Amino acid sequence: MVEQKKGKVGAFINAKVLPPIMKFVNTKAIVALKDGMVYALPFIIIGSIFLILNSFPIPAVQEWFKDIGWSVFFNQAYQTTFAIISIWTVIGIAYVYARNEKQEALPCGLTALSVFLLLQNLVVNSPLVSAMGKDGAGITDAAGKVVYTGTQLADQIDKLPQIVQNYLTSPVTGAINMTWLGGQGMIAAIIVGLLVGWSYTAMAKAGWKITLPEQVPANVANQFSAMIPSGVIITISMLIYAFFAKVFETDMLQWIYDVLQAPLQGLSDSLGGALILAFMVVFFWFFGVHGGLIMGGIGGAFLIPNTADNAALLAKGELTMQNGAHIVTNEFYNNFINLTGSGITIGLLVFTLVAAKSVQFRSLGKVEAVPGLFNINEPFLFGIPLVMNPWLAIPFFMTPVIVALSTYLVIYFGLVPPTGAAAPWTTPPIISGFLIGGWKMALWQAIVLCISVVLYWPFAKKYDNYLCEQEAAAQMNEENKE
Repeated sequence: MVEQKKGKVGAFINAKVLPPIMKFVNTKAIVALKDGMVYALPFIIIGSIFLILNSFPIPAVQEWFKDIGWSVFFNQAYQTTFAIISIWTVIGIAYVYARNEKQEALPCGLTALSVFLLLQNLVVNSPLVSAMGKDGAGITDAAGKVVYTGTQLADQIDKLPQIVQNYLTSPVTGAINMTWLGGQGMIAAIIVGLLVGWSYTAMAKAGWKITLPEQVPANVANQFSAMIPSGVIITISMLIYAFFAKVFETDMLQWIYDVLQAPLQGLSDSLGGALILAFMVVFFWFFGVHGGLIMGGIGGAFLIPNTADNAALLAKGELTMQNGAHIVTNEFYNNFINLTGSGITIGLLVFTLVAAKSVQFRSLGKVEAVPGLFNINEPFLFGIPLVMNPWLAIPFFMTPVIVALSTYLVIYFGLVPPTGAAAPWTTPPIISGFLIGGWKMALWQAIVLCISVVLYWPFAKKYDNYLCEQEAAAQMNEENKE
């Protein structure tokens, strides 16, 4: 009776719930969003390597790098990779949108970058503003050490004539603001990438292009084909920039951040957001849909900016909750919610290797042993299977949710630091913890692995007994046939 009810529930979800979700996930915009943001991943990982070196988890090593002057070089590499994540995002999304529509993709991506820069004020604050005062950064040498405090600097500036003070502290014009190139510009980059991709391909399909004679080389003709769509988009973007400047006295990127990104990041960074994310990944997987791909693609729009914000704080040596660090980041998702694979199945792996009696469990445990160390658990998801398996449904759903809850709380109460740098999602547990948060994070990952073992063990044992009975019955049937 119970199995029949579960079958009805599964059939209802597969027939009524999943189709509209999958239809949404496979729309042109969402596909471009998911695939386009992938282009940023190499720069996130490469930049994180230099960020880890610049803010090495061992203080003595970190100080040594500062003393020999290499921290500056590490920071330079970080600033030109991870710190400008919005550039890779806006180009990637527009590029993929045009490519999927069978249009010339690179001009579309470059047009999106041009629009993204056009829509922001090309103004940055004077370095003196952040350097002066009691809370100012002061003046640092090449190794990053403070040689003149903010208070000392303010005292000297106050001695100058007021007109000179005003000039020195006035904003610097004609400069690209790095703030919007990082995590704070991510939602704007997504919006611009999608809108430019859609409008560019629409105009290209409608024939809005300059057609050159056949004798002109194709690579030259293709660039002229892009001229009218790009020109129209950039002109409209200039008018939008003028509208925000005249009416709201701000730029569109600042407006998007205030109205959309800040509230959405707040929701994604909440305890509720962490629990929903953890639950939805395994919910999709339970019904045979790639939950990691769906939630990672959609959630990445908010989690990657959180990671970028934390990375910026880490680069300044200010990664604390008091300084506004985020708890729920892309690394929280990769290295805790999906640790050892969706469902955090390391506990199931340990059981199959140590205590399993059934042939199926023991065989699959050997297959999963190596991939599981690198956070790949498809052999379990489809081999056991965990998909639509009522025997293991409770730990499969509960483990990520409990881990998300406990990890959120240990970071919130300061027992473990927030995640800073990024590590490749295939980095083995404990090693990844050390890279993204030092020894405390590595220790907490070890505890998470133990939590998984405790939660999976009793359910795995019952399922293993059931499999043994099935295998014994099958063997008996074979013997009777003989």
